Amino acid sequence: MNISVELTLTPIQDDYEPAIINFIKKMRDSGLTVKENPLSTQVYGDYDEVMGLLNKEIKNAFEAIDRGLMYVKIVKSDRSDYAADF
Repeated sequence: MNISVELTLTPIQDDYEPAIINFIKKMRDSGLTVKENPLSTQVYGDYDEVMGLLNKEIKNAFEAIDRGLMYVKIVKSDRSDYAADF
């Protein structure tokens, strides 16, 4: 089963950029399809692969920051080829 996941990591601290950059680099290095925009990162692939990666990397991201939020949206389908038609 394929899924699409949208993630937004929001460290609640002054020095927030390194944690975000490291998290995005881990997503890129995963071998999964990853797309980024200024507000979020999207990861696409097999449910078990994506969730295994997220389980590990969300924990690592939280261990690297004092306080923070992780917003996660999951869609049951691979939406990596979505293009607006308007």
